[in-house]
Amino acid sequence: MVAMFFSEAGARPWTWEASPSEHKKWVEVFKACDEDNKGYLSREDFKVAVLMLFGYKPSKIEADFAMSSVNPNASGILLEEFLSIVRKKKEVRLHWNEIRHIFTAFDRHYRGYLTFEDFKKAFKQVAPKLSERTVLDVFRHYQCKKKIGFKFAFKEVDQDSDGLVSFRDFEYAMNYGQNEAQLL
Repeated sequence: MVAMFFSEAGARPWTWEASPSEHKKWVEVFKACDEDNKGYLSREDFKVAVLMLFGYKPSKIEADFAMSSVNPNASGILLEEFLSIVRKKKEVRLHWNEIRHIFTAFDRHYRGYLTFEDFKKAFKQVAPKLSERTVLDVFRHYQCKKKIGFKFAFKEVDQDSDGLVSFRDFEYAMNYGQNEAQLL
């Protein structure tokens, strides 16, 4: 409930397109990692390409997932598949950075968490044009059914029930429903 409101008001699912120079860089990395000009990247080639583009070596699970997402008749990841994987990884990284930026803006005291008071101020920042009454009406709809209030909203976002909203809690709230929204 609150997480859905938060995600609709904050970070949204969106698509991102690479600039021509970035696209060119990805193609160059693909070609550099395809040393034998096979026309595809093996698992190890893929790991090197990710390291070159993102600065980290992908885990076995990530590499397995990438390899399983390609055409089963191919011997590896073809250029177009590679470009699609890289674009999605870049989208995810940009989305995470957006969420981190929003959280940092709400964490005015640089503590790494939000208190209940910070959370109330954050809601005002997320939806500045909405009156406090409108924000409260979002919760009243649920209050009728569940007898909840603004403190419940905070508790819902506070996934680990420590009385604070950590970045992990905030990220979960901001991403709530994103997979379903992206399918539409």
